[in-house]
Amino acid sequence: MACAGILFHSSRLIISRGFLRRLQNVPHRLQGRRMISCIDPSIGLADEQKEFQKVAFDFAAAEMAPNMAEWDQQEIFPVETMRKAAQLGFGGIYVQPDVGGSGLSRLDTSIIFEALSTGCTSTTAYISIHNMCAWMIDRFGSEEQRHRYCPKLCTMEKFASYCLTEPGSGSDAASLLTTAKRDGDHYVLSGSKAFISGGGEADVYVVMCRTGVKGSKGISCVVVEKGTPGLSFGKKEKKVGWNSQPTRAVVFEDCAIPITNRIGEEGQGFNIAMHGLNGGRINIASCSLGAAYASILLARDHLKVRKQFGEPLSSSQYLQFKLAEMATKLVASRLLIRSAAVALQQGREDAVALCSMAKLFATDECFAICNQALQMHGGYGYLKDYAVQQFLRDIRVHQILEGTNEVMRMLISRNVLQE
Repeated sequence: MACAGILFHSSRLIISRGFLRRLQNVPHRLQGRRMISCIDPSIGLADEQKEFQKVAFDFAAAEMAPNMAEWDQQEIFPVETMRKAAQLGFGGIYVQPDVGGSGLSRLDTSIIFEALSTGCTSTTAYISIHNMCAWMIDRFGSEEQRHRYCPKLCTMEKFASYCLTEPGSGSDAASLLTTAKRDGDHYVLSGSKAFISGGGEADVYVVMCRTGVKGSKGISCVVVEKGTPGLSFGKKEKKVGWNSQPTRAVVFEDCAIPITNRIGEEGQGFNIAMHGLNGGRINIASCSLGAAYASILLARDHLKVRKQFGEPLSSSQYLQFKLAEMATKLVASRLLIRSAAVALQQGREDAVALCSMAKLFATDECFAICNQALQMHGGYGYLKDYAVQQFLRDIRVHQILEGTNEVMRMLISRNVLQE
């Protein structure tokens, strides 16, 4: 059924093309600013991509940016705002439509996450992790599992968390120790996961656990639902950034789940986890991109109005050159991310290396952009009244998670040396 240009499908709202076309008449807003010249993120996009990009930018400006500081300072997990985003199709962006997803491409997903991140990077980063979990179930789960979990994940009626990292296995993920031992028609899980985004608040935990031998081939992927006996959570971590999403340890103490909760075959878990992370790296790089774009606009506006020595800072050639360098790094990051997204969508042989390059380059350079933007604000940039400091804090962790940037260098060099 349809109403006001919005299609209802699988208990989820999907933006119709007609509705998007009408939105073309809505002026773009990014905290009241116009997109500008060479750093305009709509350059090179197809008309339809520009349309849902506008939807994402408008949502970020209206629903996220006004609350960003409060969510950060009071550590609020903005459940209702995320469910509003899901009504626009952002809860399962690259999940298939038959289970409630939007069925968009990896490039489309990057465009949306960049736009949303200008409103609140921390919240967008969690939405990206949630999307990754939903896709993993959609891509590797059985038909029964897809229809059991994905529809409510796509509406964000239920939230998901990705559970790979452990206290003793970070970059060396294949050495994980959490076990899942068969007991009749159940697995009994024992162990713990660390630094889990959404931990304690999420409803669905996509868990990598050991069902077989040591190493990557002994790892399987299972779903553990909140409320399962034996599932508990550690204290809420106090973090530098990402404060609009809770981070906790996830603990399994003789936690029994049905074998039917296994995603894919036994021993396939590490492969599933890495497939998820390839897209996750593009997603998190896109979140860095949005923060950097917003920070450039903030710095640009500050340079125009702040006067020193009788002139606006924008008249300083040194600061002009710095702004030019920031713009160049931003566009270079965007081009690399979008190239990697296309490669992943096409299943190309260079996709893993390009995803690693995009994550490495964009998260490093976008952090540098935010840092320079803060510097341009002087002492004001260090105050929590100014958004630039929050963008800086929120994207610092992007150089660590989804595979550290040191691991990205390993993956890239391994690809180059294999010839």
